[in-house]
Amino acid sequence: MVDSFVVAMEKAGGGNVKVAVAESGWPSDGSGNMSTPQLAATYNKNFMNHILKKEGTPRRPGENIEGFIFAMFNENQKPNGEDEKHYSLFYPNMQPVYDVFP
Repeated sequence: MVDSFVVAMEKAGGGNVKVAVAESGWPSDGSGNMSTPQLAATYNKNFMNHILKKEGTPRRPGENIEGFIFAMFNENQKPNGEDEKHYSLFYPNMQPVYDVFP
């Protein structure tokens, strides 16, 4: 997805604009069998590893990309469905939802 945005920016004359991934994540609970702590941990670990390796993307190899995990805390009051309440690293009591940091 980053490269598709980069290509669009290049076509619009903004090829030198740095791109950051503002929100990325995976629900640890909610609906269906694809919302598990194990899948969320795997997704976020892989996301962090890719960012930390500074390998960039096929369109911009070797370029450092900033990325941010969505979100810090689970929010049980969110109105947008069950998955949306479970995208974070920590429960409101500060306990981790899953182990993501080495």
